[in-house]
Amino acid sequence: MRALAADVGGTKTLLAVVEPGAEGRPRVLARRRYASAEWEDPYRLLADFTAAEPAARGALAACLAVAGPVETTGTWQRARVTNLPWRLEGAAVARALGVPRARLVNDFEAVVHGLDALAPEGLETLQAGDPRPGAPRAVIGAGTGLGMAAAVPAADGWRVLPSEGGHGDFAPADAEQAALAEWLRPRLGRVTTEHLLSGPGLARILDFLRAREGTRPGPALAAALAAGDRAAAIGRAALAGEDPLAVRAVELFVRIYGARAGDLALLLLAHGGVYVAGGIAPRLAPFFRAGGFLEAFRAKPPMEPLLAAMPVHLVLDPEVGLLGAARLALALAAGG
Repeated sequence: MRALAADVGGTKTLLAVVEPGAEGRPRVLARRRYASAEWEDPYRLLADFTAAEPAARGALAACLAVAGPVETTGTWQRARVTNLPWRLEGAAVARALGVPRARLVNDFEAVVHGLDALAPEGLETLQAGDPRPGAPRAVIGAGTGLGMAAAVPAADGWRVLPSEGGHGDFAPADAEQAALAEWLRPRLGRVTTEHLLSGPGLARILDFLRAREGTRPGPALAAALAAGDRAAAIGRAALAGEDPLAVRAVELFVRIYGARAGDLALLLLAHGGVYVAGGIAPRLAPFFRAGGFLEAFRAKPPMEPLLAAMPVHLVLDPEVGLLGAARLALALAAGG
């Protein structure tokens, strides 16, 4: 039994042909990565994959994890990719991929479904806490945008609740963050959490610090910023310790990240665990381990003891969303 899985994002789209594997982890038969912005028509991208991969032919179902809201009415589904002008409709996806059935889910709903199939090296515990079986789980992750989701107990196991909480208002935690919000407001209007917790957000934080402190990036970082992906350049410079401005930007980014993760944990009482996913956190893992993230996560008096008891995990596998979509695709192929 074969199925197709995809993780459709604003920067990249991952597609895979999968079959059931050991310990609930799908076995990947074929996989391709596409630069999303290079494709005006997402259906042509999907058709290109099936044409290029013989293993895709004869697949029984597909699941696409989409970075954006998904509308479902009965068996009809439609999704919009938040950071691209892409619209996807379930039946049209099935036709493009040549499968009898296709399902669309929010990308962080897929992340939740991928968590229990992660290999041991795909997860790192930042705070052990006091885990409670059956308690809600929270997932948050920054990449091109900011995703969130929750898993709550249900009669038949777990119910996954996707979210667009990244588009909620940014709540500054201190005077520096308040100044950041005021600096951004005339440039953006309403300031959302995603405006800061994302690749573009990291670049905005560096620009704010540069303007506020009068600090210039070093020659190497300045050249890298001008050459391409600004967030990646900042992250590399910070990890190398070669540019104080980059280090300051990443440290502030991580503190804002921790504070927002703590808000989500309080909202859900996530004693089942808080999972930090997305494309940025694994790349900046040393900064998440350094302490600033957990300090901001817990700094919510009088709730510090409550937050200290919640497990916090860093998801190191950048393809956990594809893994979750693969599990859902195989369940659909099996008649689930």
